[in-house]
Amino acid sequence: MIAWTIYITFASAVLLLLLPRAFARWIALLATIAGLALGLVALVRTPIADLAHFTTIVRVPWVPALGMNYHLAIDGVSLTMVLVTGISAVSTVLFSWDIDHRQNEFFFWLVLVVAGCYGVFLSADLFLFFAFYELVIVPKYFLIAVFGSTNKEYGAMKLTLYSFLGGMLVFIGILTAYVTAGTLDLNQLSQFQFSPHLQAWAFPVLFLGFAVLAGIWPLHTWAPTGHVAAPTAGSMLLAGIVMKLGSYAGLRVAINLFPQGFQMWSKWIVLLAVIGIVYAAAVALRQRDLKFVIGYSSVSHMGFVLLGLGAATALSVSGAVLQMFSHGVIAALLFAVAGRMIYRRTHTRELDVLAGMNLSHALPFAAFTFIIAAAASMGIPGFSGFAAEITILIGAWKTYPFAVWITGAGMVLVAAFTLRALKQSFFGEMDPGAALQESRLALDSGWNEQQSITAAEKCGACLLMLATLAVGVYPKLLLDRIMPAVEAMRFLK
Repeated sequence: MIAWTIYITFASAVLLLLLPRAFARWIALLATIAGLALGLVALVRTPIADLAHFTTIVRVPWVPALGMNYHLAIDGVSLTMVLVTGISAVSTVLFSWDIDHRQNEFFFWLVLVVAGCYGVFLSADLFLFFAFYELVIVPKYFLIAVFGSTNKEYGAMKLTLYSFLGGMLVFIGILTAYVTAGTLDLNQLSQFQFSPHLQAWAFPVLFLGFAVLAGIWPLHTWAPTGHVAAPTAGSMLLAGIVMKLGSYAGLRVAINLFPQGFQMWSKWIVLLAVIGIVYAAAVALRQRDLKFVIGYSSVSHMGFVLLGLGAATALSVSGAVLQMFSHGVIAALLFAVAGRMIYRRTHTRELDVLAGMNLSHALPFAAFTFIIAAAASMGIPGFSGFAAEITILIGAWKTYPFAVWITGAGMVLVAAFTLRALKQSFFGEMDPGAALQESRLALDSGWNEQQSITAAEKCGACLLMLATLAVGVYPKLLLDRIMPAVEAMRFLK
């Protein structure tokens, strides 16, 4: 049944092009809810033992002459990623509910990104995997270039060029694996013994290609500019799901196919991850635009994922997968508050200007949501961020204790910039001059009625808050499914 997540989202994309705009948002909402429902059904009904291995769900010959199959499979890691895709997608549609400009096109590109992501997370054929992986890039470009805001053409082009650079490296790695092993089946490839010499150069090429999309330092600069240029839905998808494609692919393909190459290069991955965590957090502390703060915080949090992968213990890698889920939910929530709830009503994201508005009185629900998102982002116990980061750090302590110490300093910086953003956005000192800036602030009597947070926005925010709380309070729900799948991967043996 889980394969229907792909079919339903692609079918809805076709419908969006054919039916009148009155139906557009409903089609997108129903398609994304169906995807989330299928993910939840799979979570509840699939026995945990079946999720320990990458189990085939569909296999049909596609291009038999080249050994290409339409081959989908699932394990605990894939299922976790399908779930975060479903949750992020539904909330993204809800936060885009009152988009007026070119509605059909907007939801078409949005649903196409989601469909491509489902495809990547379920593919078990290397070529099919690559096709879905590249498919995501084009709709991302149009979402930002057509519907974005600040420097949108620059942001969209930078993101696309970086993505294609990564894609080029990935293609070289995939071609090498195919020519050497003679198969594209991921399960067969993960059993194949590649020579240590080949692994020594093929692994860094393939992993770096994927890591570009995961925001690895120093190839992370597309991420903050892309997030700021994108419309709210674009930022939510980009941080929530698309950055996870890189880290998921790095684990599923690069690390699993070339385990000896990974052992040779893992300490460099850890080094770049730690630099990324500390550097991005320090840069976020100096930003004046709220979306830039969240953009750099995304790079910092993705550093934890790379640290978990590089540390190469069952616990740290499981923590990295949990962090992909957690960050997907939290980043989507932060961007929703910054881009939709605040920017749409105040027409500014400058922290100094927002500080003079004291928005906590005018937008209490937005303030409450941002407090929850900030707490989750800082890794306060009870939220998914804490569960994921503590799992990564405990796992990494066995192999790289020094890296964990430095990461601790990075976590202090994360708390510093998050609290600064929270205070200035919602709890600043009221500036008497702010009231005079027309359309910037709500001091006319009718403002609260016309500009209050809509029901769709509240539903989207509650879904994301519920997800981070549920996993934070009971991480066993996902870890029981992730751990066996990670332990079955051969790079740990």
